[in-house]
Amino acid sequence: MAPSFWCTMSQPNPEAPRFDEGLERLEALVLKLEGGALSLEEALATFEEGVKLTHALQGQLGEAQRRVEVLKAGLGGEYRAEALDGGEA
Repeated sequence: MAPSFWCTMSQPNPEAPRFDEGLERLEALVLKLEGGALSLEEALATFEEGVKLTHALQGQLGEAQRRVEVLKAGLGGEYRAEALDGGEA
C-alpha cells in the first residue's frame, strides 16, 4: 500500500504527493543522504526517489503558477500573465 502522503493535486494521480508532504519527504531524503551511513545501493535508491519526487513537486508548482496566471486574467478577455514575485512576465 502507498504511503499516506500520496494523493492528488488537481487530477487523479496516485504517485503525486501533496506538495507540503512531498517537500517534507524530500527534505528527509536529503538528510538521509547527507548522513553518509547508506550503502551505495541504498543511496542510489534514495537519490532516485528524491529525483522522482522533485519532478512531481515541480509539476505541481507549474500547475499552481498556471492557475495563478489564469486568476490574474485582465477584464474584457485581456490576458495578463505576471510573475509570481510581482516582476515582469
